[in-house]
Amino acid sequence: MGDIEASDSNRPRQTVIHSLLPSKEFISSRKGLLLLGEVVLSFISFVCFAASTAAAFVTAPFIEFLAALFLLFAYSTKFNERFKGFHWPLMDFLRCVSASIIFFIISIISVSKYPDGASKAAGVFGFVATIIFALDFYFIFNELANFLKGGDPSEEPPNTQGINTDLLFILPFKHLGSVRFFYF
Repeated sequence: MGDIEASDSNRPRQTVIHSLLPSKEFISSRKGLLLLGEVVLSFISFVCFAASTAAAFVTAPFIEFLAALFLLFAYSTKFNERFKGFHWPLMDFLRCVSASIIFFIISIISVSKYPDGASKAAGVFGFVATIIFALDFYFIFNELANFLKGGDPSEEPPNTQGINTDLLFILPFKHLGSVRFFYF
């Protein structure tokens, strides 16, 4: 009887643990793989910077690791759908742009200025992380651009009703407190 009670008490723990882990569907998606790569590369870069003489750069990979881990958790558990006040793709885009720039800069500095092997390894992993973050913000940018256009990429562009779009110039003019646009 003790075995039956023990297996019942383990069942809620497994449910809680499984609810915290990312779903297999999300991890196998492109966004899931990119976020997983960002988490892993940021952590490896953090560990390499912590073991090197370039320990001053340890903060940036650690912050990016935490941010990528949070977004991996938020997207996989659909936490982002509960908070509609944030524009999650835009926040993710800004995170990826800043991370790719920061990783690129600190990787160049750690490879060129510091002679130890851990700094060189941190720089190499930082360059790979730069590529992964850049891929992520490229894909997010394409999704945001399609969202702002109001359609998906497979659709034809909207009809401009005979306006020659090659010669389209928009000139704002103030007229009685309002802005008017003239097309030439």
